[in-house]
Amino acid sequence: MQIKKVYGEETKDSRGEPTIAVFIETNVGKFSASSPDGKSKGKFEAKSYKKNLQEDIKTLKKFSDYFAEEIIEEFQDLRQVEDIIKEYVGANTLFALEAAILKAIAKEKKKQVWQVINPGAKKVPRFVGNCVGGGKHSQTEKKPDFQEFLLISDLKSARENSESNKKIRNSVGDELKIEDKTFTFKVSDEKGWMTSLNEKEVLDILTRFKLPFGVDVASSSFYSRKKYHYENPKLDRTADEQLFYLSNLIKNYKIFYIEDPFDEEDFENFANLLKTFPNCLIVGDDLTVTNLKRLEKAIKLNSINGIIVKPNQNGSLLQVKEVCELAKKNNIKTVFSHRSGETEENILADLAIGFGADFLKCGITGKEREAKIKRLIEIEKAMK
Repeated sequence: MQIKKVYGEETKDSRGEPTIAVFIETNVGKFSASSPDGKSKGKFEAKSYKKNLQEDIKTLKKFSDYFAEEIIEEFQDLRQVEDIIKEYVGANTLFALEAAILKAIAKEKKKQVWQVINPGAKKVPRFVGNCVGGGKHSQTEKKPDFQEFLLISDLKSARENSESNKKIRNSVGDELKIEDKTFTFKVSDEKGWMTSLNEKEVLDILTRFKLPFGVDVASSSFYSRKKYHYENPKLDRTADEQLFYLSNLIKNYKIFYIEDPFDEEDFENFANLLKTFPNCLIVGDDLTVTNLKRLEKAIKLNSINGIIVKPNQNGSLLQVKEVCELAKKNNIKTVFSHRSGETEENILADLAIGFGADFLKCGITGKEREAKIKRLIEIEKAMK
């Protein structure tokens, strides 16, 4: 496959904010892919754009002819693309370009994108769906300090898990209406219910339903000057107090999954929590930012047993593959994840299958989230 032309355009994400779509023209047709964009970003993740979105669009146009000599036939050939462009664009742009290229390779080979990555892939990841939103994802004045409350149904198929998550999300909405007098069925950035309840009150509701659930604490978003500053109710916790508080929550509510329980530099307390609860998924996101060196440090310190993989947090799908391989080698579960600002791009499902993800965190409802859910169900059906 040969790339004849590359260009980028500004498009809108699910929040109505600008992100990038990349288009390529090849000898087998025209292909495109778009990148999501996050609101809650770890300070160690790769920059979305080299300078800004418009500059990356100009750079793609400038480099368009540079790809013409390259023959791209398989996943590893993305190295040739990265050798040309990687240093000159940001992670969002590189991800969208590589995603479009994978679609072109798949078309030429008469395969699905996931088969280009790993034709022998068999594992279908479980859905992790945001049911209630808080923190930076919520616009209510009073809200949970934790950013996400997650449903993780564990049934026989992706379709059943999706339907279960949707059904329970709706039931949780009904419960919130009873418990929260301000509740009006409004939703957050990721289509989670917005509520004025605090995290314990939300967890009280989730325990009424018989399925595994989790939380994304996103603790870096309310950590400063060595303390966690809670607003609902208003109080400050030291790292030791945060450890004690979260330990009690895991124990009392039987939490299955907890993401970013401590600040993005606190590898030690991640390790302390994992040591106490080895059967709970202690997941790094801002801690590890889909970065090989950060993951190596987390492994060395035994900080996590789960890692969020956000392809546009890195940009290079070759490096995403290395992160996944290292995680698997060390028995760390991989959770491929959407961002709060999503597009209808559905390649995340193919990447999750191709890289053997254990979980796919892509919301529960909303057209941008459902595009990925439908794609995973479609792949599962084709595998049988």
